Amino acid sequence: MTNKIDETTLHALKIAFSYMPNAIEVTRYEYGDRHTLILEHINTVKETLLQHGIDPDEVYGEIHPDDSPNSMY
Repeated sequence: MTNKIDETTLHALKIAFSYMPNAIEVTRYEYGDRHTLILEHINTVKETLLQHGIDPDEVYGEIHPDDSPNSMY
């Protein structure tokens, strides 16, 4: 069972996620021994967004519409 979070908290999670690095950018070279933990954190946030019906790939464009390319669909 998924616990629903309120819209303010969900919006705050989207903002925080929009500033997280993309998983492909998280390497041992850049982040040292913490790279695995950082990848786990990114995945936790992505899973939470998905559980609430939000596509993580669309979050950046929603939060930063002036800084994202136009949708291709």
